Amino acid sequence: MSETVLENKEFAEEKFNEFREKFNKIQSEIARFIVGQEDVVNKVLIAVICGGHALIEGVPGLGKTALVNTLSKAIDVNFNRIQFTPDLLPADLIGTNILLEKNGQKVLEFQKGPVFTNILLADEINRATPKTQSALLQVMQEKIVTVGGKTYQLDMPFFVLATQNPIEMDGTYALPEAQLDRFFFKLNVGLPNMKEFSAILDRTTGVSEPEINSVVHGADIIEMGNIAKHIPIEESVRDYLVKIVRATHPDVENSPETVKKYIRYGASPRAAQAILAGARVNAILNGRYHVSSEDVDEIAVPALRHRILLSFEGEAEKIMPDEITQSILESVN
Repeated sequence: MSETVLENKEFAEEKFNEFREKFNKIQSEIARFIVGQEDVVNKVLIAVICGGHALIEGVPGLGKTALVNTLSKAIDVNFNRIQFTPDLLPADLIGTNILLEKNGQKVLEFQKGPVFTNILLADEINRATPKTQSALLQVMQEKIVTVGGKTYQLDMPFFVLATQNPIEMDGTYALPEAQLDRFFFKLNVGLPNMKEFSAILDRTTGVSEPEINSVVHGADIIEMGNIAKHIPIEESVRDYLVKIVRATHPDVENSPETVKKYIRYGASPRAAQAILAGARVNAILNGRYHVSSEDVDEIAVPALRHRILLSFEGEAEKIMPDEITQSILESVN
């Protein structure tokens, strides 16, 4: 869709309706197996459409892995799962050159690792060592793999959906800030309510489970992302977005007192890029053809949650990053 095409209101309206229809199809298909967690599912899909990655955090048994598996079935793309463990090596992720004999000669041939896919489930990502985690840095940012001086391009779309357990610390390695920053969203999976608990038992303990069908293709996801890029944002709303991200830094003059007291480092410009991209998708889903401050507020919390580093005081008082973000939104408003 070009800018001139968007000037054709009827055509633009048709494209936006198709966007919402495809989004709702994926959402509905996932809901055939995943009970509740509507906001988490919504945000995962927004990240995927924007070409981003999502870090999904929650205690064991809440359906984090099941959500990603279900999503991979609803979208007709390649899917690989990696179970991260302390003995996992970088070559186990990206691949390696192996020595083969061809036509009587020994040659090095690159054997692709599981990252060469469209959806990569990095299960319990914080169980791998920092050396192995760093193997994903180039993959997540540039969508390429470099081995032995040669660069290999990944197929599009490509996104990493990683899970981690927030309560178990033994045998885990905290993700470095550089890698956290590459995640579009960090999403918290909460405990189901009574009604949802019953529905989970009905769907998972019977004779058969719901069958999930592919409802869109990878090309549809790419097209939806391109459509969202054309949603305009007024200068005043863009300034509002920038003020929010700048206010996460304690050395900025107008940042709230909670930031100055509890934050060590604030969010990077990559956070602003994520908020803008996500807000554009959120605007389409809410029937708007421009980004509003409400869209920015909706996306800011999951986009900043993992990009705000608490100070010693913040950690000692167990301040949650979401609380800081809410105080920023109130102060900037």
